[in-house]
Amino acid sequence: MKGVQNMRDFGFEFNNSYTELPKIFYTKQNPTPVNLPKLVVMNYTLARELGLNADALADEAGIDILAGNAIPSGAKPIAKAYGGHQFGHFTMLGDGRNILLGEQITPKGERIDIELKGSGRTPYSRGGDGRAALGPMLREYIISEAMAGLGIPTTRSLAVVTTGEKVVRDEYLQGAILTRTALSHIRVGTFQFAAAWGTIDDVKALADYTIDRLFKNVNKCENKYVHLLNEVIKGQANLIARWQLVGFVHGVMNTDNMTISGETIDYGPCAFMDNYDPATVFSSIDNHGRYAYGNQPNIGGWNLARFAETLLPLLDDNQEKAIEIAKGAISNYYKVFEDAWYSGMRKKLGLFNSEEKDKYLIEGLLSIMKKYKADYTNTFMALTKEKIEDTGLIGIEDFDLWLNLRSERLERQGKSKEEVTSLMRENNPAVIPRNHRVEEALTAAVTEGDFGVMDRLLEVLKRPYAYTKEQEEYALVPELQGRYRTFCGT
Repeated sequence: MKGVQNMRDFGFEFNNSYTELPKIFYTKQNPTPVNLPKLVVMNYTLARELGLNADALADEAGIDILAGNAIPSGAKPIAKAYGGHQFGHFTMLGDGRNILLGEQITPKGERIDIELKGSGRTPYSRGGDGRAALGPMLREYIISEAMAGLGIPTTRSLAVVTTGEKVVRDEYLQGAILTRTALSHIRVGTFQFAAAWGTIDDVKALADYTIDRLFKNVNKCENKYVHLLNEVIKGQANLIARWQLVGFVHGVMNTDNMTISGETIDYGPCAFMDNYDPATVFSSIDNHGRYAYGNQPNIGGWNLARFAETLLPLLDDNQEKAIEIAKGAISNYYKVFEDAWYSGMRKKLGLFNSEEKDKYLIEGLLSIMKKYKADYTNTFMALTKEKIEDTGLIGIEDFDLWLNLRSERLERQGKSKEEVTSLMRENNPAVIPRNHRVEEALTAAVTEGDFGVMDRLLEVLKRPYAYTKEQEEYALVPELQGRYRTFCGT
């Protein structure tokens, strides 16, 4: 490990509140140094938001920090402990290849985790090498930045460096480390870990810390733990509704991959749906479709039920009453989700107000899209641009009838054509990270060392609602599409 670097040269303003939790929640752990680190992508915009000096980080001393070869002063590197239900089976987990450097206090006073992913073995590695390959780290960079552009809460990617070392998977792959940022890396699985392997006092300490860090307003409530549960439920319901509205398939909604902050985390086997089909699955290990697109809302509720279980001793001293409180909170999740989803779908169709039969209008279109294998994103984009011929549904009787119903609905709300178009453009992206475009970028970067393809894709994804000329070619879908499969990259 190289000497400690002066953090002010790089803009670091670290605080380390997580280390004030009971020792059960983490292990002090430095990253494992690498041979020959090289910066391959830097998020200059995010660096500025964090108050970091991106130019300094892009120099040799900064790259050493991003690679884990040097620790900036003020950082207290740790690996965090957590558990998780993975495909329904509960197990002990933890940061097997991640090191939290510390919490950056931004110029706006926000507290943001900065951690290295792929930075070597930890006590939680469970036999793994603690390393990561370049392809999956670039995938996370691309998709997380696309999600940020779409306005969906997400962890962010600050940089990717190659390590100059190989990692062994099914073959030898180029090693890499991703620098990831988040409002918090506290997960549902963190609470499960505390409940399973700690004490009630540990659960309480974690809940109090979470409230102080993420939900300060809850401190004023009579039973702050009930309100914590409600806040987390609301955040997850709104997050998953946003996933559904853009056709995002997470792929691995284990409880250790569900954040308490309501941010999207872990971009291993994720992808965006092309043709609309609720059964869409991309992950190579999801053989039974547990985490299919259409199952995501229910899995969200299941995960939150596991979270509620960990809080039972804090909700009420009477266990039966605590269970009733938890059940009531979880039942509300589905209402919050449906309200958020239907509200979002109305906006995608240009509807400003609510009518009782809107559900039939929305579900009717989705049924037609599924039946005729219409592209999800491009169908809504075609409606937005009033290029109905681009939907691929022209001449289909069901769709023609639906268009008439929508036209009558638009007339009843009394909004101008310009107002309707504006609302639709704000809610229907002109571009998403199409699977073939992501693969094209990854192939060029990993096999040819050409990062230009990725840079151009990222530039297009920054403003997905812009409807620019440059975005049009990125909206095209290949005519011949086989089954697209994604992998965890662990």
